[in-house]
Amino acid sequence: MKSRQPRREKVRRVVVVVPSLFTLASLFFGVWSIVLSIQGDFYRASWWIVIAAVLDVLDGLSARVSKTGSTFGAELDSVVDMVSFGIAPGVLMYSLLFATQGPFAWVFSYAFAVCVALRLARFNAQTAEPHEHHFTGLPSTAAGVTLAWYYPFTQTALYQVQLATLPWSQMMIFLVIALGLAMVSNVEYARLPHIGVRTARGLAGIGVYLIILWFSAFSRDIFFFPLAIAYVTYGLVRWVITILGRGDDDRDYDETVEEPELVLHDTTDPHHASPRKL
Repeated sequence: MKSRQPRREKVRRVVVVVPSLFTLASLFFGVWSIVLSIQGDFYRASWWIVIAAVLDVLDGLSARVSKTGSTFGAELDSVVDMVSFGIAPGVLMYSLLFATQGPFAWVFSYAFAVCVALRLARFNAQTAEPHEHHFTGLPSTAAGVTLAWYYPFTQTALYQVQLATLPWSQMMIFLVIALGLAMVSNVEYARLPHIGVRTARGLAGIGVYLIILWFSAFSRDIFFFPLAIAYVTYGLVRWVITILGRGDDDRDYDETVEEPELVLHDTTDPHHASPRKL
């Protein structure tokens, strides 16, 4: 028994360290992406941000499965996310597009990084448990990979033949601003479904992941940027519809509520007071 206890402690320590290893690996690819962006290797710089996002997901997944989440791990994850999904996409966009847009175009990259920082700070400050089915505000990881997937999309035949004439420099400025506002908003964005075989939701989750894996293997450059735009747009449209629906419900409620009658009593004769209605 005594020999087994130290062995269990060693295994426990290794399990605790695993999520942080994924986090530091995410930081490695985030910093590497920054270096590649500066060197002009935009394709690899873009996909390194995506790899950092995958490692970020594995970090959270391993912490939940092993039940080894800690305050240290959460703070480390936020710092790494700031670099990999705030600074790295900003540097990529500046090197790719904003450097030719004037001496102050770098401010758009700065504004994006500010929104990532605010999004992470708000998430850390929330005392309630995160909702099981949605995020409040666009996750910084999703915003970062949306920008990262832009350059691989520009290398596809669809973009070069049919879409290259669009004003992409201005459109990407708008996208950067929209992603920043979505991160600091209260718009609800759906989480990826859980995987399982006992429920319809679990089976749907398996189907979603299989589709993503298939496109990752065969059509990743053309698939993911439109998918990311659709995800961002879906959250905004769903939020607007929800707000309008609440407004209609409030108006219907106001119309069904009858105002109470105001009754005044004649106080001249307290023993025979008759009510008067106004």
